[in-house]
Amino acid sequence: RYFLVGSNPAETKYRVLKIDRTEPKDLVIIDDKHVYTQQEVRELLGRLDLGNRTKIGQKGSSGLSRAVSAFGVVGFVRFLEGYYIVLITKRRKMADIGGHAIYKIEDTNMIYIPNDSVRVTHPDEARYLRIFQNVDLSSNFYFSYSYDLSHSLQYNLTVLRMPLETLKTETTQTRQESFDIFEDEGLSTQGGSGVFGICSKPYEKYVWNGKLLEAVKNTVHRDWLLYIIHGFCGQSKLLIYGRPIYVTLIARRSSKFAGTRFLKRGANCEGDVANEVETEQILYDASVMSFSAGSYSSYVQVRGSVPLYWSQDISTMMPKPPITLDQADPFAHVAALHFDQMLQRFGSPIIILNLVKEREKRKHERILSEELVAAVTYLNQFLPPEHAIIYIPWDMAKYTKSKLCNVLDRLNVIAESVVKKTGFFVNRPDSYCSILRPDEKWNELGGYVVSTGRLQTGVLRTNCVDCLDRTNTAQFMVGKCALAYQLYSLGLIDKPNLQFDTDAVRLFEELYEDHGDTLSLQYGGSQLVHRVKTYRKIAPWTQHSKDIMQTLSRYYSNAFSDADRQDSINLFLGVFKPTEGKPHLWELPTDFYLHHKNTLSLSQTRRSYTYWWTTGVLKHLPLPFDEVTCAENRRKLTVKKFHKCEEEIDIHNEFFRPYELSSFDETFCLAMTNSTRDFMPKNVGIDPSPFTVRKPDETGKSVLANKSNREETVLQRKTAASAPPPPSEEAVSSSSEDDSGTDKEDEGAVSQRSTPVKVTDTGDNTKITENVVQSTKDVYGVNLSDVPSEDDLTIYTRFVQLGQSQHKQDKSSQQFCSKHHLDRVINLIPISSFSQDNIYEVQPPRADRKSIEIFHAHIQAGRGNMQPLGKDDFLMYREYIRNRYM
Repeated sequence: RYFLVGSNPAETKYRVLKIDRTEPKDLVIIDDKHVYTQQEVRELLGRLDLGNRTKIGQKGSSGLSRAVSAFGVVGFVRFLEGYYIVLITKRRKMADIGGHAIYKIEDTNMIYIPNDSVRVTHPDEARYLRIFQNVDLSSNFYFSYSYDLSHSLQYNLTVLRMPLETLKTETTQTRQESFDIFEDEGLSTQGGSGVFGICSKPYEKYVWNGKLLEAVKNTVHRDWLLYIIHGFCGQSKLLIYGRPIYVTLIARRSSKFAGTRFLKRGANCEGDVANEVETEQILYDASVMSFSAGSYSSYVQVRGSVPLYWSQDISTMMPKPPITLDQADPFAHVAALHFDQMLQRFGSPIIILNLVKEREKRKHERILSEELVAAVTYLNQFLPPEHAIIYIPWDMAKYTKSKLCNVLDRLNVIAESVVKKTGFFVNRPDSYCSILRPDEKWNELGGYVVSTGRLQTGVLRTNCVDCLDRTNTAQFMVGKCALAYQLYSLGLIDKPNLQFDTDAVRLFEELYEDHGDTLSLQYGGSQLVHRVKTYRKIAPWTQHSKDIMQTLSRYYSNAFSDADRQDSINLFLGVFKPTEGKPHLWELPTDFYLHHKNTLSLSQTRRSYTYWWTTGVLKHLPLPFDEVTCAENRRKLTVKKFHKCEEEIDIHNEFFRPYELSSFDETFCLAMTNSTRDFMPKNVGIDPSPFTVRKPDETGKSVLANKSNREETVLQRKTAASAPPPPSEEAVSSSSEDDSGTDKEDEGAVSQRSTPVKVTDTGDNTKITENVVQSTKDVYGVNLSDVPSEDDLTIYTRFVQLGQSQHKQDKSSQQFCSKHHLDRVINLIPISSFSQDNIYEVQPPRADRKSIEIFHAHIQAGRGNMQPLGKDDFLMYREYIRNRYM
């Protein structure tokens, strides 16, 4: 047998799975559902070790040996022989949302379960194993133990705010019944000490190991089930005068109709489209972690292929194969299924931003536009006008070639109108200052306003042909516009506007470029060809050679390696299941029949051509049906009651890990990209605000990349209090750089995200001081006027007199000076608890008697003299023991 022992992070509670190894082809797993303490697990493993030992003196006398240590179970898979177990053996923290850590899988291990004595060999098993392992689990797969990554932040926090009355009816008794030894002490477990915990079913579309966990989902405790997503996750710290704001970008790639660029186009018969990715930007104030007390905001947008039956034939070996429509769909059946899914998940309005070419000499991309317009027009006939699908066509390629039009300005106008229609999510009501000083744009904002904040209703769906380069730039512009509203809603900026060339936007742009590169590598086989800098027309001439290399890389990948990657994805996701006596995966001429279920069996129920949405969806619009409190949605939730002192819900211990030795070099929040360290100029006297527009050559990275300025950089590092040096250890590298191995910074600039530069003080001191003398324009950004105004001089004179008068007053004169003498000096009222408190002296406050007693008791305890315990202390200790060990 294999024994799988799992523990909580503090290693105080354990569960044990027993995996039978005597079955050659079946998976037999026993979960006793019991929660063990550390002592009990040691005794259990000790007994197993003792009972399985062979006679002393024989070879291999150990009865129980550790096979592998892991961080989680990805799942169980079987090809033609027995089952394998896939384990996560290495992880890296990538983000933190409200104290919930998000990890990237760095390495995995596949272990064959059946014993060699019962193994039934098959000649094709090794080939299937090789194909399965072609899906590199160490490349952009993410998981979290306590946060549901398959759902948006809005869904997760909306579920938490469901009325308590509806939850109590759903509560399941999962805690073991046991005799309460403290029953007569009057410590009630009911009432105020109870806390309800909610676990929601993951959204299957974005879960990539759903099929791998299918075999054990109903037999093991849900704590064993670890759902992973594929896509991108990145987090950066925006420091606003020292206040930490975390900007997080999470991209979830759909596991339905998943595949590579030319092999997966359009949609399948169930309305799932190719290259569908949900991108969510989360903004929160990291100084308060709690979901209930903190300030959190998010905005969601989607990319995906045009929802029609279409494809491109790659056998011609052309760079741009012709687009063909495979099936006539006059009633927009596939588009109806796709938009029905979106109405359920996001609500209304659904806004389509179509970036494909409108004018072409030879009809190519325009074929898709014409069909999509027809489908949307047909579907809108039956929807109420206020919930109609909004279609925005915009030929981005044509505007890019035009010298008269600025692409990003036009995109900004579209982004403003989109965000105004959909709104965004924020978990706190509008600030009082925004009510006092209302902004015009803020008052026009859409979405759904509730007592606890705002909800995003509807979503922007962006597409071009590939949904890579043009789409990423458009999504960045919409994200930038939404980011301004998010910062405004949290009270961090005074107007919902963000300018280019500010530290905040540069940080956000780098996140989006990492996001675009990663998604492009997954679907197209290369990094982005056209970036935000390309469309701003500020990309250096070296970028053109990089673009050519990326285009060639993409073409090579599409022509030679995409077919193998597609086979791997089909096997990993369970789309193809190897069966004895049936054709193997590599023998199939096409995977069309695997992804289109209606080709194998006809559906008994036919959907209406006019009422094309799911029953009940329209009733709740503009709110998404998935977030509404109804019986169907409550069935997706599991509710458990905890005691408020239980470790399982102690977010402080979970996040700060007081039982572990922490190293600053390994602390995630210090290693992550930081707007002050990585983007703010290192010049003395520069405005530290991340919302100040900088010159193009003023970023922190360009200063560090210039070797001639190294001595100056050292001095600036020493004098600028707002620019701490980077950590000496190698910082966390972004996921896209891990995959590509190329430097994405233009003009050879050093990427601080991968390796911080260490600058040593080797220059001459005299040489350094000469560089410091700068003009007022360079230091402060403005030219100081020659003579201050009369009003300014009057204010300054009063300030000087006030300081002199305060300094001259001694204690004796303060007691006897006359009232009329004090009229010339402003009477300052102390606002602190210190009786004597100014810049010259301070008198500490008096400690009360109880505080002194506590302090004396603390001193005595340090010397070994313990105070006698009172009744309250006994009650508290017994409560702690009962909750932890019983």
